[in-house]
Amino acid sequence: MNKRYSMLFSVTAVAVLAATLFGSTYTQSQVVGSTLTSSSSMSQTIHEMGGLKLVMPQAFASLDCDKIEEGRNVVSFDLYARSADLPVMGGKTYKAMTFSGQVPGPTLRVTQGDVVMMTLTIPEDEPTPHGNDMHASQMHSGPFGKVLPGQSRTYCYVAEVPGTFKYHCSGVDIAGMDQHVLSGMYGMTIVDPIKGYKPLSVDKTAVENGAVKIDRKSYSADAREFTLQYNQLYLDDEGGYDQSKMFKHETTYTVVNGMSFGYVPNANHNKLIKGDANKNIFVVQPWNGDELKQYQSQLLFVETGQHVRIFIENQGNEPVFWHVVGEIIDRVTQGNVVQAKGTETYEIGGSQGAIMDIVFDEPGVYAAVNHDYAAIFTGAASIFVAGDPFGLNEQLGTNAASYADLLGNPSDAVPPMGKNSLEHPKINLHGLYTDERADELKSELGL
Repeated sequence: MNKRYSMLFSVTAVAVLAATLFGSTYTQSQVVGSTLTSSSSMSQTIHEMGGLKLVMPQAFASLDCDKIEEGRNVVSFDLYARSADLPVMGGKTYKAMTFSGQVPGPTLRVTQGDVVMMTLTIPEDEPTPHGNDMHASQMHSGPFGKVLPGQSRTYCYVAEVPGTFKYHCSGVDIAGMDQHVLSGMYGMTIVDPIKGYKPLSVDKTAVENGAVKIDRKSYSADAREFTLQYNQLYLDDEGGYDQSKMFKHETTYTVVNGMSFGYVPNANHNKLIKGDANKNIFVVQPWNGDELKQYQSQLLFVETGQHVRIFIENQGNEPVFWHVVGEIIDRVTQGNVVQAKGTETYEIGGSQGAIMDIVFDEPGVYAAVNHDYAAIFTGAASIFVAGDPFGLNEQLGTNAASYADLLGNPSDAVPPMGKNSLEHPKINLHGLYTDERADELKSELGL
């Protein structure tokens, strides 16, 4: 069989299976730009077989929220679904789907052994059902099914494994899941180890009596923390989801925490450093103006010689080759197991996360990138500024260890406090939030 027709047939088969297994009446309206067709004979055959099940129902047992073990801490995590038009580069918008009015959804942080009680509510005016699949759980897929507009669903699980984990919309009984996730319905769960994080040791070198020797530096487990979540947008000319582009991996934008180039300088940084708001510091600054409110770009500020912990989650289709230009990743951890030390780049596959520990040794500007050049050029470059490389302390008459004290860090890149977290001295409202969500966060953050 011709390879092209073989591929189209296999894709068609998957689409027909999804529609048949889950009986969705929403699939056609959700798929924009799709070239798929259906096969009535295949559909009829599967119906006659009684359908197919992805998981045998007796294979796993879900935790009944009414039977939580005494002594376990219970963390409630309430989400609502909201479709909204949100901005992308070039002054355009796209048809986003959000958890609680933001992309990514709120970050959940718990301690290993906690019970998560997740409740998803779908407002009556939301045009489609949604679900929620939390990868930090170990339970069968039944609770992840669709929740209809005007309804809520609650389920519970024990967060047994430490690390970073994706959560995402399960679509409409899985059908249409690609559109929901790639349109913004994803978020991160951080499960802290029950005993906390490990101190960090980094081997450097020093000259002693004329000879070069190993000089091991030790850092407390306490760290300044950030979250970075990577994904792709596949959009048609009207800002709708284009499934045909997704199948061909034709990325419109690569996003970090929902935005392309969201962590680069803005006009205020231009003014401070160059004395002119219109003289851009960085090669790409698409979110410059104060009038952009929560969408104005922000930078990520750290101290030199400081333990920095970065929670990474790959929410999308493409691998993330995580790299910091000018630095080396001192430690990579997954599931509380060290996977690498002293590595230049670490690959994170789709639906996978990692914890990166870095100490920035020298004052300067460092770009954290997905070292896939197509990803860099479509939005996956985020700027960390360490120490005081621009001499702002002298200019402003301060003695801050980093610009985190002077200018603050962006709210969407700062996780909730957990084990071994160092508090950020100042937080700025920043993120792909609806105006309604931005107002809620202003109140919560006291801004």
